[in-house]
Amino acid sequence: MTTAGVAFPDEKGWLERLLAPIADVRRGEAISALLMTLTMFLILFAYYLLKTAREVFILAEGGAEVKSYSSAGQALLLLGLVPAYGKLASSVNRIQLIQWVTLFFVANLAVFMLALSTGLRIGIVYFLWVGIFNVMVIAQFWAFANDLYTQEQGKRLFPLIGVGSSLGAWMGSLRAGDVVATSGPLRLLSGGAFLLVACIVLARLIDRTTRREAPAQAQHADEKLESGPNGFAMIGADRYLMLIAALVVVLNIVNTSGEYLFGRYVVSAAAAAYGAGPESEAARQQFIGNTYSSFFSYVNLFGFLMQMFVVSRVFKFLGVGKALFVHPIVALGGYLMMLTVPSFNAIRWLKIADNSLDYSLGNTTRQALWLPTSREAKYKAKQAVDSFCQRAGDVLQAGIVYLSTLLAFGIPAFAVLNIIFAGGWLAVAAGLNRGLRMKAQAGNGQL
Repeated sequence: MTTAGVAFPDEKGWLERLLAPIADVRRGEAISALLMTLTMFLILFAYYLLKTAREVFILAEGGAEVKSYSSAGQALLLLGLVPAYGKLASSVNRIQLIQWVTLFFVANLAVFMLALSTGLRIGIVYFLWVGIFNVMVIAQFWAFANDLYTQEQGKRLFPLIGVGSSLGAWMGSLRAGDVVATSGPLRLLSGGAFLLVACIVLARLIDRTTRREAPAQAQHADEKLESGPNGFAMIGADRYLMLIAALVVVLNIVNTSGEYLFGRYVVSAAAAAYGAGPESEAARQQFIGNTYSSFFSYVNLFGFLMQMFVVSRVFKFLGVGKALFVHPIVALGGYLMMLTVPSFNAIRWLKIADNSLDYSLGNTTRQALWLPTSREAKYKAKQAVDSFCQRAGDVLQAGIVYLSTLLAFGIPAFAVLNIIFAGGWLAVAAGLNRGLRMKAQAGNGQL
């Protein structure tokens, strides 16, 4: 076999054998894969610190409806940011791209911390920022992973890298609850900024490790992307990329509809427990923060366990294409159940199952869809899909929230809508399964 152009014997060392229950790691791959896993761990740990702060600010200041409506602002901002990202990606190499984009978001956090220290209310602005940070920074680190590995390697190693994501999300949500209870949301922001700087250092180390272990890849690592069409144009010209975009939109509609229902319940519970007046705002903030921290902890614990013991086996026995069907089938079954037993506990456990699948098998599968694409697609089109298309799903869901408010929709009505969208999700998965087989065969791979 080969790793980044360098041949290695098939036998495994002690480290590869140690990782065998999680992923099929071959000799010569362990160091870069573990460093990439650590990087994704820190990225998701930082994100959950920042995400918990987001819930505290936006729900305490505006409620679940404002949280949904604010997503439209993210999509509008991304219409300009995605082409700008593509231009930057064509003017620098991959490690410079990661460094400068990540440092930009670190500088933004410094501004938010200054605003909080002066008593300014930042809920909606910070919500917009976190939504953009989440999709852009995480997308570019996964693009980096797609650029490091071949199709065959990615199928084997992405389940391990995904363990870093799942573990980081779980531990980050646990830590966020402790920080909210003891120090308040300002500490969440400072902790997130520190971890992002550490991720830049790790990315540079991974780049140097790749250069040292595979000198033939050094020139490839320094290559700038072609300055051709931007990410949006690339999606419009490629049916396979359009299907990935459709997948992200429809699953996000289903997911965020459930998030809205859960958020509405949490806000109501906070007001019932502490009152809705300004004098109880701090108590409501802490209640909301602790509730979401607990919810995120369950989601990420189950997601981590699935990432550890299920994802690699699903990839091995079903392949990436057939793995696409697992999540929508579970979502369809869950919302069919909601038609008969609508309750807070039902939506809570449905969302735990939905999100834990999304963050483990679903996320790893979506990342693997990019393995047979070009370098330009991995960075430019992926950024458009993972950022704008995800937020476009939020915008569509915000329209559903608006109509539901006018029509006084209850949980069964939302369940019917999600059943319809889950059916569309399955149809998109079928198209992607066919497209993935064609691309893998064209590249002499098997996904």
